[in-house]
Amino acid sequence: MKKVKKIGLVVSVVAMSVMALTACGKAEDKPAEKAKGSEPVTIYLTRHGETLFNLTSKVQGWSDTPLTEKGEEVADALGKGLKAEKITFDSAYSSDLKRAYDTASHVLANTGQKDLKVTYDEGLREASYGSFEGDRIAESSVKLAEKNGYKDGEEFEAKTGKMYWNELANTYKELDEIGIAEDSDMIIDRMTKTLEKIGKTESEAGNKNVLVVSHGMAINVMLSSLSDKYEGKPLKNVSVTKIVYDDGKLTVETIGDNHYFEEGLKL
Repeated sequence: MKKVKKIGLVVSVVAMSVMALTACGKAEDKPAEKAKGSEPVTIYLTRHGETLFNLTSKVQGWSDTPLTEKGEEVADALGKGLKAEKITFDSAYSSDLKRAYDTASHVLANTGQKDLKVTYDEGLREASYGSFEGDRIAESSVKLAEKNGYKDGEEFEAKTGKMYWNELANTYKELDEIGIAEDSDMIIDRMTKTLEKIGKTESEAGNKNVLVVSHGMAINVMLSSLSDKYEGKPLKNVSVTKIVYDDGKLTVETIGDNHYFEEGLKL
């Protein structure tokens, strides 16, 4: 009887060991689940609609003027174009300048999301032009070009190529008489950090699509350091630059896409 009991005990131990190994094997074979908060987020980075200073060709950075009738119209059209492609947003952000907030509000009203809250973030502001704010662009362009050894703004833009916006910002900073203009490094730093912060926040919340409304110079300068696709072309009002945030990294998919609002104008 003692031998039988010993044999039974050995069999039981072996069986338990086999079950444990099988369970371990199953655990190893099971694919690892993606960590919470690591889902990609698509940022629809948009320039605001046309403003009074855009229309009158004046320098507009931290100073603020309202959207024109055309500015509201194209912002509405952007919303309609996005809705036509069944694109809606889980969250929305704008700079703390009214022209950006108003653009976001018009877009959301036309995607059927007028009640979605728009969060202000000063990190999305346009570049500061310091003492040049409110000047006529044609007059300031001459000063900026001459400072860099060019005869006019057209030659300045042509010779600096895709780095034009960076050099423009740097020259504003150098010539600013009141000390609040931003150079390209300052703009890149705050814009990039702000988009990374937004991406991280929305990823952790499990959100997928985010509307972000910012400004032409700020977007251009940031893109110069973020993507090989960047060519330095001016961004139209309410053009969309699509950026994906994934696992702490920003990847630019498209730059200055106008088709959403162009299609929206037809609806």
